Amino acid sequence: MVHPPNISLSRWASDSDSPRAPRDIADDPCSSPESGEIQREGSGGSRTRVSSSDGESSFETPGENYYGEELCDENMNIDKHDGNAGVGINQLYSDSEDDVDLPKIEEPAVPMRGSINMLQGCRSVFEYEKLNKINEGTYGVVYRARDKKSGEIVALKKVKMDVDKGCDGFPMSALREINILLSFNHPSVVGVKEVVMDDFDGVYMVMEYMEYDLKGLMDSMKQPFSIGEVKYLMLQLLNGVEYLHDNWVLHRDLKSSNLLVNKEGELKICDLGLSRQYGSPLKPYTPLVVTLWYRAPEILLGTKQYSTAIDMWSVGCIMAELLAKDALFKGKTEVDQIDKIFRMLGTPDEKSGLSKLPGFKVNSVKQQCYNHLRKKFPAASFTGSSPVLSESGFDLLKRLLSYNPAERITARDALNHNWFLLQILLT
Repeated sequence: MVHPPNISLSRWASDSDSPRAPRDIADDPCSSPESGEIQREGSGGSRTRVSSSDGESSFETPGENYYGEELCDENMNIDKHDGNAGVGINQLYSDSEDDVDLPKIEEPAVPMRGSINMLQGCRSVFEYEKLNKINEGTYGVVYRARDKKSGEIVALKKVKMDVDKGCDGFPMSALREINILLSFNHPSVVGVKEVVMDDFDGVYMVMEYMEYDLKGLMDSMKQPFSIGEVKYLMLQLLNGVEYLHDNWVLHRDLKSSNLLVNKEGELKICDLGLSRQYGSPLKPYTPLVVTLWYRAPEILLGTKQYSTAIDMWSVGCIMAELLAKDALFKGKTEVDQIDKIFRMLGTPDEKSGLSKLPGFKVNSVKQQCYNHLRKKFPAASFTGSSPVLSESGFDLLKRLLSYNPAERITARDALNHNWFLLQILLT
């Protein structure tokens, strides 16, 4: 197997780098949600745990705002809106996420490698010296800190206790994030070292320090990433998403500001405040998930059931953003967002299933027969104004942005796509 090299910040990988070796799907023992089996070990291997700079980047734009969070009592009506004028599509119906109705799934009796016994109590946050505030987002405040005993630089994420309005006690979003991150062990998913408390019952997650979030890094760059760099980052992102999905977890808020990178070019998925475990068969979940610019069209149009395909749409939006150094769909409202998607990809046909959703009829969608995605990412550019993408790369992007959730490519299939294998065959 050919492993990606260590890369510097200025140029993480050349276009001729061989980012990964092909793997035989038939020999892959990992199960997936679609197979009906669970394999908690996922992609395995040792990991380096990293810090979360929190999901909300300091480089915030109108499309980077949350349009709703889950409440700790998930049977309560969600009434937080996006702040824009008009009525959103998802206000046309209400949903619930009652975990009582989830099917009981028998899991293998294999202990999670990252599990921690929470009954042993938490250490004090005062064993860490706060150095400076890194960021503040919807779900917490993040500080850079130093372990007083070891001198290690870490990140402390203080959990906001009032994020779930109208609910007393520990917020459900933080409980889910802590539970999932303490249980998981993968090099492309951020890990929590421990949970500590202060004298006023404040709760902090301790994570290793990472220098950048991907959106902030792109905003500081003068030129977009090279194709080799995009491949290297996409491989890590897809590996992390595959691990989440293999362990029956939907992230539900994948975006560039929720991806951490360090000077070595390592990428980690972070901010699982909106994530949740799901089961088979599927059941209705809240539609108020995923930051607007990265939200799948089926959610925008009012679907009451969704699965791993919503994360893969977000991955497609991130891939386009890496190539162009700008978000692909920058809507201001839900109606504007779906209009921008249809203008770029064309109006979906009946085979996609989107035309049967309630939001499609309500919007009186204007017919757009042409797909302009290839024009946005041409195979060759003589002016240098458009990001160049090969046929195999465009095929991957097109399959990630498929209208039909059932036809949208999975993380596992994307990892075996020819776009990643082509350079290895040529070298």
